[in-house]
Amino acid sequence: MTASLTLVVLMAVLFGAGISIMLERSLTRVLIGFLLVGNAVNILIFLMSGAPGLAPILSEGVDPDEISDPLPQAFVLTAIVINLGITAFMLALIYRSWWLARLGEKGDLVDDVSEDIEDAEEAADLIRSSAADDRAIQDIIDASDEEPEEVPR
Repeated sequence: MTASLTLVVLMAVLFGAGISIMLERSLTRVLIGFLLVGNAVNILIFLMSGAPGLAPILSEGVDPDEISDPLPQAFVLTAIVINLGITAFMLALIYRSWWLARLGEKGDLVDDVSEDIEDAEEAADLIRSSAADDRAIQDIIDASDEEPEEVPR
């Protein structure tokens, strides 16, 4: 069986559209182009896998020449997983660049000053509390070291 002309044309269109969209400046368009190229690669692997055949399970009475090759199926599944991982990474990059663009010149430093002040006040409170606890413990130790006063009977 030969490859379907429709699939070959679809693959070529996906490659062409994907590469042309990837050349744009926008990260969103790069992501869309990457998805199109990834799907075109999956179709290419499918087309190159050869004629369909029986399930790749050897049993009695099955001619090994009639069995389909399972390796292209594994390649397509692997390509899908890799495509999904890279898509998730690119979505994170797009979100981060969008967030930084909204912040403008301030960049990542928007809340750092107020957080630093809060952290410093919290640390000062902990130091004061710790010093008060240390004084109280030392007073208890000093009181226990003194000789007890005679209690009149």
